[in-house]
Amino acid sequence: MSADLDLLKGFDLANATLMLWIFKKSSSNKDPNTPVFTGRWVDTSENLITPIKQAISVALNQVTEVLDYDIMAQNNEASALSIPKLETHADIIVQQAANETDNKKITKIEKIANADFYSIKLVHNNTVIHCVRKTDDSWKTKKSVGIISALFSDEGLELEVKPSFNISKNFDFFIVNDSVLIQSKQNFESLLSYKEAHIQDFSSMQADPAFAGVFSDMSHVINYVGNNKMQLRRASAIKQKGFYKNPAFIDSLRKNYQAFGLNISFDQNGKIVPTPDSCADIFQALLDYRVKSHFSQNIYNVQSTVLINIT
Repeated sequence: MSADLDLLKGFDLANATLMLWIFKKSSSNKDPNTPVFTGRWVDTSENLITPIKQAISVALNQVTEVLDYDIMAQNNEASALSIPKLETHADIIVQQAANETDNKKITKIEKIANADFYSIKLVHNNTVIHCVRKTDDSWKTKKSVGIISALFSDEGLELEVKPSFNISKNFDFFIVNDSVLIQSKQNFESLLSYKEAHIQDFSSMQADPAFAGVFSDMSHVINYVGNNKMQLRRASAIKQKGFYKNPAFIDSLRKNYQAFGLNISFDQNGKIVPTPDSCADIFQALLDYRVKSHFSQNIYNVQSTVLINIT
């Protein structure tokens, strides 16, 4: 268990100050790859604070394991992925919500409607924790179009005039100290613009002679990746692993691709010749995700790899 998870689990929720920060997300023409978060805080009543703290406690108690964040890593309901805060845009959230000043206080419903996410900010003994969650449709203006809201009261239904907003009992990620602990990888990557980062990664790979030089032609690879979130993520993982830069790796691929059942072909110059049908296997190979068991001699596709250092 990581030190940050220990800190979260040992945090004095009961005596912590709780503030609800609501964020809208936009982008800047000057730097389209860096999201712009506009945060404002809103007063919360004690009868709302209590169940929120209870939900946070339950959510944290469910996490028993911390795994290192990786582009292809996946967690389950009992684990969280950990990534340094500096490798994300999470610090923008922390900076925006640093102080509950009057000019950032929400006094009109328009400042809440259509919010993209919210953060439950907890403070106790100089420790600050952010519990972040993507908003659902109850926060969207369009959800009220074409419907009449009704409230059950005094054994009957009456018109519900005041808008309501759902606060989930689950959280997408926690910001604590210099780390981000992630429970919903999809929402984390969406809110902190990781797809945009993957797009930038793939764009830079296309311009990299070391990557482009592996192929006879890049057009089918570019079409295969397109704007698909999973393939962009896999391309970023290929860049991160960097096996395509290793001549010995590529030479071994040429010699062994048939034995490993890979649908890949090479031209007379030893370059990979992509086709619409072979791109999936090309990515599997460059990720080093086609492996052979030493014990059973079976060949497997895997979703991630963790290098084991044997001493």
